[in-house]
Amino acid sequence: MNLPAIISIYKFEMARWGRTFLQSLVSPVIATSLYFVVFGAAIGSRITEIEGVPYGAFIVPGLIMLTLLTQSVANASFGIYFPRFTGTIYEHLSAPISPVEIVVGYVGAAATKSIILGLIILATAALFVPLQIDHPVWMAGFLVLTAVTFSLLGFVIGIWADGFEQLQLVPLLIITPLTFLGGTFYSLNVLPPVWQTVSLFNPVVYLVSGFRWSFYGTSDVSIEVSLVMIGLFLAICLGAVWWIFKTGYRLKS
Repeated sequence: MNLPAIISIYKFEMARWGRTFLQSLVSPVIATSLYFVVFGAAIGSRITEIEGVPYGAFIVPGLIMLTLLTQSVANASFGIYFPRFTGTIYEHLSAPISPVEIVVGYVGAAATKSIILGLIILATAALFVPLQIDHPVWMAGFLVLTAVTFSLLGFVIGIWADGFEQLQLVPLLIITPLTFLGGTFYSLNVLPPVWQTVSLFNPVVYLVSGFRWSFYGTSDVSIEVSLVMIGLFLAICLGAVWWIFKTGYRLKS
């Protein structure tokens, strides 16, 4: 492993994040806090508890996951698309750097940014409601696995995109709706049986459910199923990245 090359890419991406502080850090935190205040106040006044957990606390894992998914994809997709847009990606392709090192640098930086945001939102939520984390090790594991997996997805999107508009296509039209419909603000148990079955085809359900289990020990699906689904999606993203570098798909166009 060419560690200096990985560190160079990683530091560049983290520095770029720092230069856009308001957009990269403050804006997502404010937006998520507004979600928390509005939904917590509007719905929490009518639904005091879900499965023994106060509603305000119940939605915290879902809000963290919402930010984690969208920011992981956005950071990684823009991170690799910008070198393609400016033509500097040829420096990476011609340098003595392996595809693994390129991916580790970009995906590692994107995942780090998302994890930092997730932890900041967790700390912010603790100012509004009392939180408990029954399984902190599992919580950290879900946080890291989800950030890495969706950063890999963002890397794939950044290679696939032909313009800045396409970078926003998947996060806005697919990931955000799936997250809202994936149990972020409710439990699947409150849905009619037919919609509970339909919701199980939403992959985000397993991410939110597993992450919420690490907080309160309650979930819509078993923790084993959640882990299998995350592992499956991670394998798919890794396979897509491997195929991109094997075939050179859009790397030189």
